[in-house]
Formats: sequence, C-alpha cells, structure tokens
Amino acid sequence: MPVVVVANPKGGAGKSTLATNIAGYFAGQGHRVMLGDADRQQSSRLWLGLRPAAARPIAAWDVGDGQIAKPPKGTTHVVLDTPAGVHGKQLRQLAEIADKVLVPLQPSIFDIYATRAFLDELATLRKLSNKAIGIVGMRVDGRTIAADKLQEFVGGLGLPVLGHLRHTQNYIHLAARGLTLFDVAPGRVERDLEQWQEICRWLDKPA
Repeated sequence: MPVVVVANPKGGAGKSTLATNIAGYFAGQGHRVMLGDADRQQSSRLWLGLRPAAARPIAAWDVGDGQIAKPPKGTTHVVLDTPAGVHGKQLRQLAEIADKVLVPLQPSIFDIYATRAFLDELATLRKLSNKAIGIVGMRVDGRTIAADKLQEFVGGLGLPVLGHLRHTQNYIHLAARGLTLFDVAPGRVERDLEQWQEICRWLDKPA
C-alpha cells in the first residue's frame, strides 16, 4: 500500500493543494484512497467535508495526538498532509511510514532558504533509507528564471524537480467544491493536467 507524505516546514507552501490533488488522482485511477491531515489547520479534512457524494470516494485517515491509525483493510493508497514546522524526530517518523515524500516549494528566495535545513534533512534521509523524494515547484512558470533558480538550488541536493504548477484560480475554485483537477472534464483544465503528467508518472512508479 503506497503511502505518499506531502511535507514542507513552511506554511502556505501549497501542501494541501498538492495532497488533495494527489488523492484525487489516485481515486480517479480506481484506487481506494485515504487522505490524512496532521496539520492543525485541518485544510485537507475541511476539503473532504466539502467533497460531493457523487465524486469518487476518498476516505479520511484519522491522525491525532501524533498517532496515526492503521488504515482499514481494503485501502490501497494513502496520502498524508503534514503540518508546518515539521523537522527532526517528527520528520523521521513520517519518513518511516512513507514510501514517497513530495515537497511543494515556491521559487522565491525566501521560500527556498526557509526550507534549506529541511531539504538537507530529506537529502540525508534519502541516502540512509533510499526513500523516493521529489520536489514540485508551486505557483511558478517553468519557463522563468525563478524556475531555473529553483532547479539549480534543488539539483545541488540531488533531489528531482518533478514539475511546476502554475498560479491559477482553477485550484482555488475546485478546492472550494471539494474537487480536484482529476474530477472534472479534462478539457476544462487541460493546461494544468499537462503539468501533472511527470508527477503522476512518479507517483505510479513502484517505491
């Protein structure tokens, strides 16, 4: 059962946007998906509460007091949205249960350096445990200098940038209805789905 942990120690990095859309992608593939939310803001759990009954089902994964309940029998894929400030022991514990760790990262110099120690930790964990770790540039045009700088910075740590997701109201409007890019007609979000292609390939690779 693949467990994908979405993590970044900085608030507002796009963790919930990434986690909910990953869950939506897995659900769209016919998998039995659980989405956990370890963040105090509970954005992903709020999103689940907005999800319409007609949408492909995504179950809530109970996470509380630092304890993660074992998913029920039949669950095939798990996604975990994590809190800001995660590091040290908590990060190692999350990495232990994860098959893959995905880090949303905005290309501003402030965001990059705010997560430097965290990315160093992840790079070390990757060497020790051979975990699959990837970076997703958030709210960025892949053709810009900012995207190049992000690639240059992360490349020095040996962590791959899997894609760049543009700044668009599509994510905001869909989230307000408990939906993802993978719940609507592809023609409505064609440009955004193209940006997810490499990310989806990475998610589908065996851990």
